Amino acid sequence: MTKPRALILGTRGSQLALRQSMMVREALLAQHPELKLELRVIKTKGDRLQQLALDASGDKGLFTKELEHALRTGEIDLAVHSLKDLPVVPAEGTCIGAILPRAVTVDCLIGAPSLEALPAGALIGTSSRRRAYQLAVHYPQLRTAAIRGNIDTRLAKLESGQYDAILLAEAGLSRLGLEVARQPIPEKLIVPAPGQAAIAVHVRQSDQPLLELLRSIHDTVTAEEVGLERRLLQSLGGGCALPLGCVCHITGEEAELRVFFASEDGQQHYSERRVLPRSEAEDYVLELAERLKKDFAL
Repeated sequence: MTKPRALILGTRGSQLALRQSMMVREALLAQHPELKLELRVIKTKGDRLQQLALDASGDKGLFTKELEHALRTGEIDLAVHSLKDLPVVPAEGTCIGAILPRAVTVDCLIGAPSLEALPAGALIGTSSRRRAYQLAVHYPQLRTAAIRGNIDTRLAKLESGQYDAILLAEAGLSRLGLEVARQPIPEKLIVPAPGQAAIAVHVRQSDQPLLELLRSIHDTVTAEEVGLERRLLQSLGGGCALPLGCVCHITGEEAELRVFFASEDGQQHYSERRVLPRSEAEDYVLELAERLKKDFAL
């Protein structure tokens, strides 16, 4: 850019959303110190309906629609999202302009030293059927119940005794610098959500100068990994509430993919780990999607 540009960055108001937006702001300013970046908080439907179970909402844009509207109308220039909350098909006229390097992808257990240490009948709070159904496969003696609210709210509910333990994404806890005791859950037990731990920058397709600017903070390997994960999600026709776990790790020319998929009621499930050449990963994802659609009658 030939002169400093003032940009308005839209974000949700939770501590994690603000922290992630600051990470984008800091990354951009490190590369383009001449920029002027203002954060603007926009409340979403998901923020307002704190008592609504995520899986019951049926809304694929629960945490994004208001930000999408602000972007399309020009109220903001870019929006920052946890990628796993962003619909796989962006709103008309918008696109993902950059994806930051991904953090650790695993979920973690808070409130107990391990899942094995919990007594039969212990109640675990989780916001997703993806986690609940995988727990049911590996630890059928444990119970799960929906939990809503930001990280502090969920930790407070655990502290008050409403749950024996809770499950949260490690990335959020790390980004907030929380020192709460926790136990990482191996991905072979709980496969992360597509796009988990990745931060996306959402922009207007027509804003070519901004798209060019964002290239400086875009991580191509993370984008390739989450692109494969979200390709499977899109092929199965689901939003963030679909009981699907899919995580890809690319090392050199090798891609490792883990997948967990369940029926809506959790009674039928499928899991697989595959290590294959990076160049074959997309074909595998598309073939797997067709198999799952057939086996689950989607």
